[in-house]
Amino acid sequence: MYAFTQAGMLAPAVKDFPQRVYVPDGKTNRLYVIDPKTYRIVDSYPVDAVPQHVVPSYDLKTLYVVNDVGQTLIPVDPKTAKPELRIRIADPYNLYFTPDGKYALVVAEVKQRLDFYDLQTWRHKSSISVPCKGVNHMDYSADGRTLVAACEFSGDLLKIDVAARKLLAKISLGGMPQDVKLSPDGQIFYVADMMAGGVHLIDAEKFQPMGFIPTGKGAHGLYPSRDAKYLYISNRGEGSVSVLEFATRKLVAKWKIPGGGSPDMGGVSADGKQLWLAGRYHGEVYVFDTDPKQGGLIRRIKVGKGPHGLAIYPQPGRYSLGHTGVTR
Repeated sequence: MYAFTQAGMLAPAVKDFPQRVYVPDGKTNRLYVIDPKTYRIVDSYPVDAVPQHVVPSYDLKTLYVVNDVGQTLIPVDPKTAKPELRIRIADPYNLYFTPDGKYALVVAEVKQRLDFYDLQTWRHKSSISVPCKGVNHMDYSADGRTLVAACEFSGDLLKIDVAARKLLAKISLGGMPQDVKLSPDGQIFYVADMMAGGVHLIDAEKFQPMGFIPTGKGAHGLYPSRDAKYLYISNRGEGSVSVLEFATRKLVAKWKIPGGGSPDMGGVSADGKQLWLAGRYHGEVYVFDTDPKQGGLIRRIKVGKGPHGLAIYPQPGRYSLGHTGVTR
């Protein structure tokens, strides 16, 4: 699944973009821009109320600041790191794209819907009402025909036919399911559970639970390594990152933040050597060395008061499926 997201595999559309880290802060309602080479904030500007995530566009040429309460998307030009004219969107908690590139899929958490918009005009086309509370994160099946979405407030997991706009199945996991990531072989969906403190393993074909791996308190974000050998799991409640080996489904390392922290959402650098995560409740950003044997925290940067879904950009891949950098 990650054959085109390996280290350095930048698409022509992004290869000349300066490397920057874009950090939305829901407490100060600003977007902060960090130079990852110097670890310094080089720019910031106001956005709309409660920005949740920074999302690469399907064609990789634009970034969108997703302003939840402000009900807007603010495009950002990655060449200049400057904002452009806002787009009015109802209840955008998160943003994804259909694999064919025709539609933007807005996760309307409060309205309990998935809203499809024409990607060229941003006109609303259709919606799927979801039978759960707190729909937030998702990923697509290997063939792109279905998606799996997590609902944190009701503890549910949904399987949806993308083309038919139809709910196919629902699993009640309990707990608080968060981020969802497909395994490199396309056979398993890993689902972080913040209340259970680990990841559920879901059979991608049968859509049935097949196991659970404890990782740490407040398991939240999931990020494959650039070589697709490992899965980085941010444990927001205990201030650590667990490293899971895909081949064995075993934990091979845990990186703890000295003095504690709240690692949340983020992404892996283009060269695969660093993992950047927002410190949701500590007003900081964490940088980890991703070496599975010698890795760990190498830098913490004070940023705002409530940083959330940051994006390090540019990223490898042919196209973006959304969130802070789900690429294929």
